[in-house]
Amino acid sequence: MDHREFSGMKSPSLRLPAPAKLNLTLRITGRRADGYHNLQTVFQFVDWCDWLEFRANASGELALREPLAGVPAEQNLIIRAAQLLKDYAGVSAGADIILEKNLPMGGGLGGGSSDAATTLVALNRLWALGLDRETLMSVGLRLGADVPIFVFGHAAWAEGVGERLQIVELPEPWYVIVVPPCHVSTAEIFGAPDLTRDNEPITIADFLAGSHENHCLDAVVRRYPVVAEAMRALAKYSPDVRLTGTGACVYSVHGSEEEARASHEALAGAWTAMVASGRNLSPLYEALSGLSSCI
Repeated sequence: MDHREFSGMKSPSLRLPAPAKLNLTLRITGRRADGYHNLQTVFQFVDWCDWLEFRANASGELALREPLAGVPAEQNLIIRAAQLLKDYAGVSAGADIILEKNLPMGGGLGGGSSDAATTLVALNRLWALGLDRETLMSVGLRLGADVPIFVFGHAAWAEGVGERLQIVELPEPWYVIVVPPCHVSTAEIFGAPDLTRDNEPITIADFLAGSHENHCLDAVVRRYPVVAEAMRALAKYSPDVRLTGTGACVYSVHGSEEEARASHEALAGAWTAMVASGRNLSPLYEALSGLSSCI
């Protein structure tokens, strides 16, 4: 695109959430020539979020204040997203960014991808770029397969590597999410020799009728027994316990806040856990809905 000088910003600063997601099912239906896997999954958001504050500047600098320990700036998805959007749009502006990190890293909740998506959406607004959501999703896909769903912003059935999205309207239950004391490597699980990669595809109707399998589960619990321990602990309080993504986080499904909080209270002494409500509309877009001219 043609290089454009920064002509100003719509707001001096913007503070927005970057929510977690849960995979309500995760199926592997094949392996692609490029090494990635064909998936079927259902994404739903929860109201457990990182928070990011953005302030545009005219210096051109991209700065993450209080960066994450052990993560170099050039590898941080927030800075990578900001630089990618800056290069794509050809703007001279920069941004100062503050991250309030609440979501665990490497837990299967999509925290880094959500941070990247919120960065794209926020800077599109602050830099007055006017890019539509589909364009931001395309830019985000270059950062990772989970970024588009967070830009998309609605619970969805997903196929391909997770980028082909179709809106689904789901119940919005309460969840208890447990964070086991381990970091599961997604690359390790998808590269595991015992991972079944040729499962039969299903339909959305199958999912809605109760097909909630996660085809990564067996490979995960073989390598990370503490994940199985967490699932057994949750199963004492709910018949519906699942792994999100490749984990490590696991969650139970509850029909009411009171039920979820009672389960959380029973678990809290032994496990790091959080109560969260399911959201079909991303909290990011809930926050933006009160602002004018949002994408």
